[in-house]
Amino acid sequence: MQDVWGVLRLMSHNSLILNRLEGRFSFILSRFDDKVSRMKISEVKELLAGTPSEEQLTVLKEDSRSGVQKLLSNYYKRLEKEAAERERFVHLMRYEKSYYNRGVQYVAGVDEAGRGPLAGPLVIAAVILPQEVFISGLNDSKQLSAKKRDLLFDQIMEKAVAIEVNIVSVSNIDNDNIYRATQKGMAEVLEHLSIQPQVALIDAMPVQAQGIETASIIHGDALSISIAAASIVAKVTRDRIMERLDVLYPAYGFAGNKGYGSGAHMQAVQELGATRWHRRSYEPVKSMNLPPVEQEENILYSPLTDDYEYPIK
Repeated sequence: MQDVWGVLRLMSHNSLILNRLEGRFSFILSRFDDKVSRMKISEVKELLAGTPSEEQLTVLKEDSRSGVQKLLSNYYKRLEKEAAERERFVHLMRYEKSYYNRGVQYVAGVDEAGRGPLAGPLVIAAVILPQEVFISGLNDSKQLSAKKRDLLFDQIMEKAVAIEVNIVSVSNIDNDNIYRATQKGMAEVLEHLSIQPQVALIDAMPVQAQGIETASIIHGDALSISIAAASIVAKVTRDRIMERLDVLYPAYGFAGNKGYGSGAHMQAVQELGATRWHRRSYEPVKSMNLPPVEQEENILYSPLTDDYEYPIK
């Protein structure tokens, strides 16, 4: 409101009119101050949850109530936290920005979930985010709680330009070995994106994809927003598959261990044997000399456009 008064002063050269305007403006401003100062604590809390004006903040600073001052302190702390998060996010965009500054339009991030477990498929995701995107809290999936990953997964789905998922079968993991299966799966997921990126940033894996410049970044899921987004999509997708497998095979504890060799999981393999979801190329299943699992192709789809649910049997 002080800005409005400044404009009025500039517009008026008549002292009489200016004096009248000043008196009227002071009256309105005093009514405004009085209205804010008489707010209940709950109303102040609601006001500060949004975007209060500078005039409202000025009035609240002069409010003698301790409850108001506590809310105001928390408001400024929240602003500092939000500013720090935006600064962190900008830092995580440095790889993407370097390519945008060269005229690149689309940069994809690629990551996987499930290289280490002895059961379940490998899931690879490729994500292209808009150049001016901001997703608060976006980070390496391993640094996030399951609840936070789920929330960020939904935000990535809302904001991404393109997403492709590749579910690499257990049979291909056994046939190719996990390293090669990952490498091939990453090339496949890039080549199937609905929008072809000019550049792909990949977490710690050298990959060649036709017509796409690729860059392997060690610990890339903690250094690039695109790779971080891909890591969350891959992790959430795979976790949900393993939770569904747990319903069919409850003795193995897949919902909790996600296919990794926990004590309970290893005991179940020893007592009950391996399922069709156990990788024959991983110990201790390898030493059991079981017949290979049924041959299955990788499954590629886009969660943005395809209503697809991975078959569990």
